[in-house]
Amino acid sequence: MLGRLLREPLIQFLALGLLLFIGYRALHRTAGPQPGRIELTADDLRQIGLAWVAQGRPVPTPAEMQALVDGRVREEILYREALAFGLDKDDTIVRRRMAQKMEFLFEDMAALREPSTEELRAWFEKNAERFTLPPRATFRHLYFSPDRRGARTREDAARALQKIAGKPMGSPDATALADPFMFQDYLGDRSFEEVSKTFGPGFTRALFQLTPGAWAGPIESGYGWHVVWVDSLTPPRVPAFEEVEPDVRIGWIEDQRAEIRQRAFEAMRARYEIVLPKDLTVADFATLSSGEVPRLAGIAPE
Repeated sequence: MLGRLLREPLIQFLALGLLLFIGYRALHRTAGPQPGRIELTADDLRQIGLAWVAQGRPVPTPAEMQALVDGRVREEILYREALAFGLDKDDTIVRRRMAQKMEFLFEDMAALREPSTEELRAWFEKNAERFTLPPRATFRHLYFSPDRRGARTREDAARALQKIAGKPMGSPDATALADPFMFQDYLGDRSFEEVSKTFGPGFTRALFQLTPGAWAGPIESGYGWHVVWVDSLTPPRVPAFEEVEPDVRIGWIEDQRAEIRQRAFEAMRARYEIVLPKDLTVADFATLSSGEVPRLAGIAPE
């Protein structure tokens, strides 16, 4: 009876299919990463460093290389956790996209609750320096052009300052001594950044150190030399909570999201063992980006 069964074409077909299936699985079996273990080889570290240099940057320092390795480990952990969540299903974008999905998932978790006014006030008190308003200045300047005056530009500005010393800001005598300027000669209530965009940081730093109510200078900018009258200076100040409550809410939410992301990642990372090449220290990482694998104590690295 067994012989008759073995001679049946259907039985032979099924047996052949089973053998083919077993053979295919044996030939295409992949080991895959060990659960809970992330291993970076010396070649992995070299590729990380080379990718950094390929962007036109100098060879990474040990600290930069450590940050790159941490980033690679973070990406791998988020990738594996994304696979565990099944986020790869029906999605053609791979590792980095999955890691981004995990980051987005963290943010969704952070957005579940709205802060109360009391929470925002307490957070604002601890982070008030983040909302400090910058100093502001109202000033007038007399411009002295290097194109018109050449090498004596600064000297002319200094002589003009002597002539108008003690005279008021709007004195016609002061205006007559200066050259035309392409922009405004009177600027009201401008921040450090706004002044710097027009006159440059050097001029702006000098301006904000002047005492209001008198002519001063000469101060150099990218345009030439200036004699300046500071009408008023407003020092930096921390605004009242009511003035910046919407910004405080945004800051609170950003902090909560960052904290949730960090806690979630630390919990995931605790489930993994990070393995680097033996006998390599952080200080050796930088040499890997140049294509050289360091040899320590006569031991060949992995």
